[in-house]
This record gives sequence, structure tokens and C-alpha cells, in this order.
Amino acid sequence: MGRAKKVVLAYSGGVDTSVCIPYLMHEWGVEEVIALAADLGQGDELEPVREKALKSGASESLVADVKESFVKDYAFAAIQANALYENRYPLGTALARPLIAKILVETAQKYNADAIAHGCTGKGNDQVRFDVSCAALNPNLKILAPAREWGMSREETIAYGERYGIPTPVKKSSPYSIDKNLLGRSIEAGVLEDPAAEPPEEIYQMTKAIADTPDQPEYIEIGFQQGIPITLNGVAKTPVDLIEQLNQIAGNHGIGRIDMIENRLVGIKSREIYESPAMMVLIQAHRDLESLTLTADVSHYKRGIEETYTQLVYNGLWYSPLKAALDGFIQKTQERVSGTVRVKLFKGNATLVGRWSDNSLYTPDLATYGAEDKFDHKAAEGFIYVWGLPTRIWAQHTR
Repeated sequence: MGRAKKVVLAYSGGVDTSVCIPYLMHEWGVEEVIALAADLGQGDELEPVREKALKSGASESLVADVKESFVKDYAFAAIQANALYENRYPLGTALARPLIAKILVETAQKYNADAIAHGCTGKGNDQVRFDVSCAALNPNLKILAPAREWGMSREETIAYGERYGIPTPVKKSSPYSIDKNLLGRSIEAGVLEDPAAEPPEEIYQMTKAIADTPDQPEYIEIGFQQGIPITLNGVAKTPVDLIEQLNQIAGNHGIGRIDMIENRLVGIKSREIYESPAMMVLIQAHRDLESLTLTADVSHYKRGIEETYTQLVYNGLWYSPLKAALDGFIQKTQERVSGTVRVKLFKGNATLVGRWSDNSLYTPDLATYGAEDKFDHKAAEGFIYVWGLPTRIWAQHTR
């Protein structure tokens, strides 16, 4: 199956992507495989990963540190959009895929490759995100997905790799499928495939069990500038530092666990467990600051935009005309979303307890019920008459 001569492979160091290297060469006639690992803050030592690709037969093995771009260009954009898929999942894995696709395409162009490849199976969302994103960025590149076509069980895949010098995993494979990056962890499979089964505590790494969290609340203050978080407790932070520190602080209080039945793009329901402390706190805080700084009509209209935006990102359409158009709307709304939000962290809950902004639309002498009240109460009667007139007329004609 000679489909391509030179291929850039999205490489993680796991069994499937390692086996992809000899499989592409020996089964599909690829002459050269360039492995590309993305450093998304997953915390793994990537030098052994880079070396493993070479031992597996890659002609070159590259590691791209894209942590800063991941946060600035993807995570912060999602925070501005208050992006929660099905109102729960902050898209930690989904946001990484268009960035990986971008560096795959850039690397393919740099090395004059004629195809890119990934190790996704045919059941998940990631295959769609990679394929569609790469096609949007360079429709002339071929997209190869060996694991979607080879039809091998895990045991057969390991045995195939051994034939070409890829070592068997040293320890017994975990029953869980885990994806990890700076924004959080997603855990599925094993006992989690039973929707009625409570997740075992062992699956969590970023968040403490409630019983182990501090017995005193912790207050933090998050500063935003035009919808982007820039300070933590009054101290300016780089994008990566802010996410890392907030993950640790909020996770210490057991905040950021999500257990949901998720509707995948491919039409099946999947039981997913997520840990995403920083993103959950930041989206809550950002939405709260918007309530102080946006007019009611903009705030209400933006909710529908957010839903569409989130679905586009989840469904792999980051590089699409509609997503670009929504970006324009969202950026316009963020011009005045600057200020600070105070959050109380305690026993698994992030509670918004205060917010202030130079752009606040909250007017104390109109909101107060005290002596300082400047609201014209006499104006209310005429307003109510005009506002309720269509309902009054309807009622008169339906009696």
C-alpha cells in the first residue's frame, strides 16, 4: 500500500504510535517516518520518548515545546468563550488536537513530507480532530491512520512491535486509557465503562479526595485583562505558571473532578472522568466577571454563541469559517472584561465570593434599597403598562 514516501507521525511513545512506525514502512511502503512529540505539559520526560521513536525505526525524532502556545492561543480563548462541552467538560484534550495538527502540518512542510499520520482508532473523537484540522491547514497532505485500519488486538499489536525491536511494556498495562496535558487529565476504560460504578480513588492524580483536603478554606484572587487571566493573588504570572499553580492550589482542595456520560461525535456515549482544576475555576471566575462588565443583552446572546463555539471545538472544527466568525464576536465582547474575582476554595467547591472592575456596570445608588436609592420608582408603572400591553391585549381576545 504505497500511499506516501515521507510521513510525519504524531508520536506519544505508547504502543500504538510506536508500532505505527514499522507498520507504515513495512505494510504501507513508506520510506521515511519522522516522529513528532508535542510537549503540552504532560509532565513526562520526553527525551526517552524521543529516543524510543528512533529505536522504533523513525529517521528523525522531534520534540516540540508548545506549552505557552497551548495556554495562550487555545486555553485562554476557550476561557473567554466559557467553553464547557455539555456544560461540564472544559475541553482539555480537545483543545490540544488543533495545536498538534498545526505543528504536524508545519513540520511536514519543513521536511517536504507528503503525508501526516496519527495513532487514533476508529471509535474516538481525536481521529476527527486530527483529520479535519490537518485538512483545513493543508488539504494537499495525505492523512494516514494505521491503527484505524490494521485490525489488530492490543496483544497482536505488541507482538507486531516485538518483531521490529519495540520492547513489550515492562509493567502490566493499566486498565485505564489516560490522556494528560497542562489543562488536565481524561480517564476512561476499565471499571469506568460501567456507568454505575463509582470511580476508584486510584485514578486521580491532580485532585485530592475530599476527606484529604484542608479543613480551612483558602481564598484566591484572579485578575483578568480583556477576558484573559493575568494575575494570581495580585502577582503577574506567565500563562503556563498561572495554569500550573492554579492546578495545584485548586486540586489541593479537591476541585476539578468531573464524572459524566459524554456524547461523542461518532455517535456513541462514553463514560468519561476528567480532572481539570485550573480550567474549571478560571471559567467560573471569568463568567462571573462578565456578569459585572457586560450588558444584559450581550451576556445573554453570548451564551448561545458559547454553546456553538464549544461544539465546534469538541467536534474538531477549530479551523473553520464559523469558528473564525465566532472568534470575532467573542473578542469584541472581551474588550471591557477586566477586573478581579475572589474565589473561596473549600472541600471540592470553588465559590465566587467577590468581584470588582473599573468597567463595572453595577451602579450602587440604583441597586440599593437604602436612603441613597436614586431609582425613579414612579417610572415603573408606565414601563410595566407598556411592557405588558401585548399580554393584556392577548388576554382580552382569548377570554
